[in-house]
Amino acid sequence: MECKKDNADVTEVSEEVKIGRHVTWVGFWTNAGLSVMKILAGVFGRSSAMVADGVHSASDLLTDIAVLIVIGVSRKKADPSHSYGYGKIETFVTFLMSLLLGAVGIGILVDGVERGISFFKGDEIMQPTWLALGMAIASIAAKEWLFRYTRSAARKIASSAMEANAWHHRSDAFSSLATLAGIAGAMFLGPKWRFLDPLAAVVVSALIVAMACNMAKTSVKELVEASLPKEDSDAIANIIMTTPGVKDFHHLRSRSNGNTKIIDFHIKLDPDITLKAAHDIATNVENRLKAEFNPSVVNIHMEPYRKV
Repeated sequence: MECKKDNADVTEVSEEVKIGRHVTWVGFWTNAGLSVMKILAGVFGRSSAMVADGVHSASDLLTDIAVLIVIGVSRKKADPSHSYGYGKIETFVTFLMSLLLGAVGIGILVDGVERGISFFKGDEIMQPTWLALGMAIASIAAKEWLFRYTRSAARKIASSAMEANAWHHRSDAFSSLATLAGIAGAMFLGPKWRFLDPLAAVVVSALIVAMACNMAKTSVKELVEASLPKEDSDAIANIIMTTPGVKDFHHLRSRSNGNTKIIDFHIKLDPDITLKAAHDIATNVENRLKAEFNPSVVNIHMEPYRKV
């Protein structure tokens, strides 16, 4: 059985979209400012690593735009053409963002390896200035704050696309950390230690690729209709069996559609009770599940209980 959403649900969804867009716009303008400042700091601070880091920040603008587009569409109410809503759009965008994040990580890896090889072949890495060093520190602080700010909002409104974007912010912080290590090594340890820049980039790129793989795995599981995690299934079973009037249940199926949980199952009831009483029991089960898993769609089939 299903219940229609009331006006309070519509208001809540609108508030979620408002929060998502506000947070993403903050990230967009922060990334825009950082990308310009990093490139300028790299040019005038004699740091090719900082220029590359600025280009990395510019790539974040693409993910911000993607989230701005999808956050409203994915929260649209169900309609005749999409009976369960548009949540899978957000999941699909999260998957695409994981690919972009992985590509960024691989790009940093390749660049780090090439720079390391060039260094050991005798090519000189220019000594950066304090301008580049200061910009690297500022970038780490700004991107770490942006990561925490975005992730907090993403978890508040249960948005996988926003959480993916948050991790993209942190990947930029890691990139700036690698840049900082390279700049500091080049400035303070002398020419022989300038290989620390490409080495740090290789280490950080491995972390970024690992994050991207984890995001892609989660998204693919949802796109192929994987069941909810075992802890969720156990919680569902407990709610069903502890609802007064329920004798037993079976055929439990579950999946996710964006931030919405879809739960289907059969409950077994006393065959001698009235239809109204059976409906009241099923409604109680549904309301308890929706209170625990919000938002969710609950479909219940009722059948008579018979002892074997």
